[in-house]
Amino acid sequence: MIRSFLTVSTGTLASRLLGFARDSLIAALLGTGAVADAFLAAFQLVNVVRRLLSEGALNAALIPAWLRVRDREGEAAASAFAGRVLGTVSAGLIASSIVIALLMPLTVMIIAPGFVGSASLDLAVQNARLMLPYLAFAGPVTVLMGLLNAQGRFALTAFSPLLFNIALIAAITALLLWHADPTVAAWMLAATVGIAGLLQLLMLLSQRSARLATPLRVSFDKDMRGFFAKAIPGMIASSGPQWLMVAGAIIASATPAAVSWLYFANRLIELPLGIVGVAMGTVLVPELTRAVRSGDRDAVAYAESRALELATGLALPATLGLIVLAEPIVRLLFEHGAFGAEDSAATAHALVWLALGLPAHVLIKALSPAYFARSDTMTPLLATAKGFVVAVALAILLGHFFGASGIAASIAAGAWSSAISLLRKGNSEFGFSVDASARNRLPRIVLAALAMGGLLWLTAGLLPAQAHGLIRFIALGSQIATGIVVYGLLLQILRVASWREAAGALKRPAQPDPGA
Repeated sequence: MIRSFLTVSTGTLASRLLGFARDSLIAALLGTGAVADAFLAAFQLVNVVRRLLSEGALNAALIPAWLRVRDREGEAAASAFAGRVLGTVSAGLIASSIVIALLMPLTVMIIAPGFVGSASLDLAVQNARLMLPYLAFAGPVTVLMGLLNAQGRFALTAFSPLLFNIALIAAITALLLWHADPTVAAWMLAATVGIAGLLQLLMLLSQRSARLATPLRVSFDKDMRGFFAKAIPGMIASSGPQWLMVAGAIIASATPAAVSWLYFANRLIELPLGIVGVAMGTVLVPELTRAVRSGDRDAVAYAESRALELATGLALPATLGLIVLAEPIVRLLFEHGAFGAEDSAATAHALVWLALGLPAHVLIKALSPAYFARSDTMTPLLATAKGFVVAVALAILLGHFFGASGIAASIAAGAWSSAISLLRKGNSEFGFSVDASARNRLPRIVLAALAMGGLLWLTAGLLPAQAHGLIRFIALGSQIATGIVVYGLLLQILRVASWREAAGALKRPAQPDPGA
């Protein structure tokens, strides 16, 4: 499980790093203001769809259903079932894209009501319509990735999202060299989003995964209705962080540049959240599904315990690092071209508050698979809805007094509300299984993370305030690298992890899925 987790995490890390490069270039190309806010509001809509469908979300319903059909009725029935899912999802998204394109002004007014009466509204509608072809490609991409994940084949699904960012980076670089007008640049970049989705689909169709879903059919029979009754709540629940950001963007749209500040701050949150959260959704769901179906309580406890350790061990130091180093990180990544020092300060303040919600987001990713493995997608959905309501209510109040930072704090509070709901419900219904090893290691992980955070705080003042370019990169990179090394040594000293044993475990051959 850990080897698969690392495979997915490595691919996600590479994708997120390319995403930082992409967003840094977007900041340089568009800066902040009406054009940037319009583009990023439209792009936020695409990101929600990406999370609804991909990055582990559809696994919540597809993997348990596909494994159940394969085990009961055989490979041919599983392939036919997957073909019906693939055809129905693709047809549904094409039809939805057409309807959304026609209703796009209304859609934008819902996600960004503050744009009404401003130039940003028309710009956002134009950008969003240009991005819509992505939806037609995202559905089949997600189904094919889910089928590969169900068989324990994670490498291709982990690295295929890189194509999305590579295509956008190439387009932005060309627009910067061309010195394109910001409005025209936003249009061309929006059109590239659909092209990026097509490239990802073509890569997956060239693989054996395409033969796992045949014959291709559109169907709304009883099996499909039952599948979507489980899938839709699961997809919405798995996209909790993005729905909270949508809630924040709705309120922030009334404040100039606030949508942009929140977007760039959230991009930094998505690096650790993606590394841990996507891997949780991708790897833990099939692992727990097999354990729950077999009635192996020890296997369930092992999977849940290791997931909690990994989530805590990666999310907590990332949270502390982002809080302590918020401003220098934002300045290094985004303060270029049209993105100025005032934008960096506002984005950094929002980042500090968003980071406080990162452990809650990761906890949700670690807890939700326990429900999905038991074919319960409604409980995570209700927890997500509760968090959304909390975030909106607080954002209306705090956003009025504290602007983007108050909205960011509201998003963090919404995440904690969802996490606490899942924890309480799970404990009362089936009890989360945490083994003795986890109970022994978790306090030591927290201690090591706090010590690393303290070191970063003590050395934060050593960063040269006026440094630029390569000097700023080297200084900040050295501090982050030192923190990582110290944290790793503390984990070894506190006997949380033995790196020699971990390396040996990774070298052992993986246990294949017997039905794959």
